[in-house]
Amino acid sequence: MARAAAETSIEIGVAAAVVAVEANAPRILVSRAVGDDAPGLPAGRFDPLSHRTLEIGLRAFVAEQTGLSLGYVEQLYTFGDRGRNATPGDEAPHVVSIGYLALTRLVANAGGLPAGVRLRSWYAFFPWEDWRGGRPAILDRAILPPLRGWAADTAAEAAEGARRPLSRAERLRLSFGVSDAAGGFAVEPGVWDEEKVLERYELLYEAGLLAEARRDGRTAALARAEAPELGEAMRLDHRRILATAMGRLRAKLKYRPVVFELLPDTFTLTALQQTVEAISGRHLHKQNFRRIVEGTALVEPTGGTAMTGGRPAALFRFRREVVQERPAPGLRFGIRG
Repeated sequence: MARAAAETSIEIGVAAAVVAVEANAPRILVSRAVGDDAPGLPAGRFDPLSHRTLEIGLRAFVAEQTGLSLGYVEQLYTFGDRGRNATPGDEAPHVVSIGYLALTRLVANAGGLPAGVRLRSWYAFFPWEDWRGGRPAILDRAILPPLRGWAADTAAEAAEGARRPLSRAERLRLSFGVSDAAGGFAVEPGVWDEEKVLERYELLYEAGLLAEARRDGRTAALARAEAPELGEAMRLDHRRILATAMGRLRAKLKYRPVVFELLPDTFTLTALQQTVEAISGRHLHKQNFRRIVEGTALVEPTGGTAMTGGRPAALFRFRREVVQERPAPGLRFGIRG
């Protein structure tokens, strides 16, 4: 006899997108579970008898699985959709995960990660989010054509009913910058919003273009002959958690000094710019960026220099007093180079 819905048990888990910047690339810690080929985020089950708070539990899981102590930690969202880790007839407890964003300076420790734990660029999972070298080719090759077809399918949209306030075409335009269901992709500055990582992921999932949608048995995915290769899939809904973390961190750069959690105590302005570019996925004009940095008073010179390409470059450090001076001390970049 099937268990009654009222008897379904629920377990609480925590999962973290642990972010560092290494070699000008935003990297996350991933591991592989026994019997699962897909990489996943550090995660574990919350035990209120062992962990007084969710964050304490998270820090313990990450330390146990990676050997690292976390610095900045921020709770993101609660992820508990049906189908995220269930199979037909599955009577195991339903797991609701609390997602976190965590930042670390782990470059010096990266060689000592435990077996099975790796640093991966988050663009391996979201290749369409990296605009530093120009417009990603994957957009025109594998993403926009099927998305336009999905948005133009008015019959399927009508069958869904009035479940969403925006049409498919409107959501496509707002998420990806497409002017209309059959139009071209606008690339002028300001159209692509780097913060809408989750919105783009959700649209691709709903349209059945991601491996996770096929794995979860979504109708739109099963209706396709095959799924395009749109980045590497992750375990459970960990790519959705990562998308949430990416969007949160990209937004946070502009009104909180979180970027300095990813830098050493002293750094050059070039290293600061490269870190911001790595996270935002945008190329920033050098002189404009430096004017922004000077105007925010976020950094101060140390008086020291570092050799970079044969030339000495001034070293700076984060000026912590700025946190008390202004309510939103961040880098409000907004100009493409």
